[in-house]
Amino acid sequence: MNQLNLNEVYEYAEKHISAFHQKRLEYATTTTELDKILQQKNPYLFRAKNILTAQDLIKGFLDAFLQSQEETLFGEFIEGLAIFVCDKVFSAKKSQLTGIDLEFEKNNCIYIVEIKAGWNWGNASQIKQLKINFGNARKILENHTSKKVIAVNGCCFGNKKNKNPEKDGYYKICGQEFWQLVSGSEKFYIDIIEPIGHKAKQKNEEFLEAYVAVINKFTLEFSQRFCVDGKIDWKKLLEFNSGKIEKYK
Repeated sequence: MNQLNLNEVYEYAEKHISAFHQKRLEYATTTTELDKILQQKNPYLFRAKNILTAQDLIKGFLDAFLQSQEETLFGEFIEGLAIFVCDKVFSAKKSQLTGIDLEFEKNNCIYIVEIKAGWNWGNASQIKQLKINFGNARKILENHTSKKVIAVNGCCFGNKKNKNPEKDGYYKICGQEFWQLVSGSEKFYIDIIEPIGHKAKQKNEEFLEAYVAVINKFTLEFSQRFCVDGKIDWKKLLEFNSGKIEKYK
């Protein structure tokens, strides 16, 4: 086990959180198209919420679309941070095994880790696949080592307490426990909050400026295409969102 240099962690986090903000901005300004968000989100939900104005509808659609993109981007950042930290402390590596994010040795055991953002992350089929991935990875590693292989579902935030911590052949640990596992530090989960917030105010102001421009642009386009006499034409919107594809070929 090596001593963790927090300055190196801060440098990594500040550099890569800037990349997160840049990609987030790109999604809002260059990647996102009106047709794309209209086709991917649920118009029935917004009708049930009695959305009446084009701007409110566009904002709802765009927010839902961007949130899913942001969760993916931040998941990539936080996974990378965990691997970076674990590499510095335990000479860890990004795993080449299917479904496994991280491998490292600690206390003469081999840890295989699948990293998720929060503890409540998956449905039944995803949990089933997690178990399969751990089982397959354990078999491969046990064929090449006599060391104990420990499977961990590590969640970056939350404090879910399990009555049976080792369930179905793997441990599920969250928040402070997870970050302590990969860093060796009991308070590391608090240490990383400052570098993650690096230039957050500035970056979010840049994002907000671009976001407002997209809202205005899409609202105008939507009003021209899907409004009649100033009212949302839900029938036309549903035909575009859910109608037979050949109608729009």
